[in-house]
Amino acid sequence: MNRYTVAVLVRNQFGVLNRVTSMFRRRQFNISALTVSETESSEFSRITVIFDGEETYKQQLVNQLYKLPDVCSIKEFSADNSISCELLLIKMENDPATRDDIRTAAEAFGAVTVDYSKNSIMFRLADSSQRIDDFINIMRDYKILEICRTGSVSLEKGSTTIRQTINF
Repeated sequence: MNRYTVAVLVRNQFGVLNRVTSMFRRRQFNISALTVSETESSEFSRITVIFDGEETYKQQLVNQLYKLPDVCSIKEFSADNSISCELLLIKMENDPATRDDIRTAAEAFGAVTVDYSKNSIMFRLADSSQRIDDFINIMRDYKILEICRTGSVSLEKGSTTIRQTINF
């Protein structure tokens, strides 16, 4: 099974996200990450989906997505042709016995302290999904109070944009 990252440029309309994600459900793809936001124009939203599946079924899914009236363009990304990033907020117990180790690990990964209290420390890390997984795995040696992470966002390298291939 392969992992795919696909960006779908859609008209910014009520119900579009439901129609797009329903297509994944009907094709029995499990979405492992999903991010949605307005683009540089409020007329469009960008849905970035990470999912696992087989190549043939993925191509059928893309073909079906293009049939949805609000889908304008679809781009598939790979590590070679894109830059991807994810955001993590992680709240750790602020225990004097482990505080220095936690802060040293956070510093090594480039995590920024965004909240500090007597009982907890919160870090923010923006990086690749793999680096975030690695950071979380190191933090598991200490007491994690809470984790919140976004899905991955991706942009194609170079000057090509998703809007250049709009499929109206």
